[in-house]
Amino acid sequence: MTWKFKLEPTDAQVLEIEHTLSVCRKVWNYALRERKDWLNSRKSPINACSIVQEYILSPDEPFPGYHVQAQGLTVAKEFNPELKTVNAQVLQQVLRNLDRAFEEMKSKKRGFPRFKNQARSRSFVFPQMLKNCISKEGIKLPQLGLVKVRWSREIPALFQVKQARIVRKASGYFVMLSLQAEVDIPAAMPSGHPIGIDVGLEYFLSTSEGEQVKRPHFFNEQHRKLTLLQRRLKKKQKGSANRQKLNRKIARQHQRIGDTRKDWHFKLAHHLCDGAGMIFVEDLDFRIMAKGMLGKHTLDAGLGQFTNQILPWVCFKHDVFYGKVDAYGTSQECPDCGARVQKDLSVRISRCLKCGATKPRDIAAAQVICARGQRVIENACGADVTGIGVTQSSWQAVKQEIFGVTQRISKHTVRLVG
Repeated sequence: MTWKFKLEPTDAQVLEIEHTLSVCRKVWNYALRERKDWLNSRKSPINACSIVQEYILSPDEPFPGYHVQAQGLTVAKEFNPELKTVNAQVLQQVLRNLDRAFEEMKSKKRGFPRFKNQARSRSFVFPQMLKNCISKEGIKLPQLGLVKVRWSREIPALFQVKQARIVRKASGYFVMLSLQAEVDIPAAMPSGHPIGIDVGLEYFLSTSEGEQVKRPHFFNEQHRKLTLLQRRLKKKQKGSANRQKLNRKIARQHQRIGDTRKDWHFKLAHHLCDGAGMIFVEDLDFRIMAKGMLGKHTLDAGLGQFTNQILPWVCFKHDVFYGKVDAYGTSQECPDCGARVQKDLSVRISRCLKCGATKPRDIAAAQVICARGQRVIENACGADVTGIGVTQSSWQAVKQEIFGVTQRISKHTVRLVG
């Protein structure tokens, strides 16, 4: 797991963090330039040359991968003393991140890695931690020493701190600790009361139980203040100190919007898991919705963050089974008789001509999702699991000790509208 904590560094530690970020940015840009030059030297046609310039490298020159560039980094320290001022493992981790970016560009069809300026270089990693680095006063990091930390929650003795990432955000500096424990926690078994969830923009979500939650307008509520700040930014001179201060205010406002959205998502997820043994959602690609006419509202609602990240994590903590079903035709099917009810997006009431059932469109879709999820489980298990009570297994006590579920669930409340 990865837990995030707020840092309270001294002025000297802030300067050291900014210096490390600057050196990491230079190493990233140099390594990326080296790789692009090697690729460009292989693009020239055999019978023609570029009019402007030509990349000339030896045909035997190997591709500058991680191992080649790591060896070059060791040699570069002899004539560049600035590289010696930063932890060697931190710089090696920068090269590993660049190598991972190239691999994901090929395997996951992502964009070509980009050069970083001062604003885009925001984090670095200590891949190996010191012994007994955690204390009440703070955390002991290589090269930085003891840094004060706001311990918002206690790290159980069961966990070991494997690595730490220092992140610079608009509200300050944070440390993201990667924790590991030798515990075998099986996945939640499908049992208990099932709930189907249909997400949308008119209502953020509708459940198969008939509950509907209005969509909060996180961005629209803060849009006026952002507009005023960005109008002032247009009049500032580029590169000036006042422009940098204003940029920090704008970034802080965006972070406040994101934190408010994530907090509301977590509270809603805890509310749903309190009364469910199984939760089923549609298997949707929200990136397509974000590129459409309602893209701004889709991104403001954070549908993908809720259904793909936060809700599965909260279900894991509550021992609730989480599953995805096929999204095709969920709103065009009657949940009572299974007949096809053809309607376009403007029709918000589902009226079945075969059985006469009439109910809101989103609630009918949620009930279809719930029924599909149960059918998939029945086919996989070979038995009817509907109505089986939630069982309390022996490892649930271990999960409650790790995550502190029982202490935090009572604090999470959410206002449901609709």
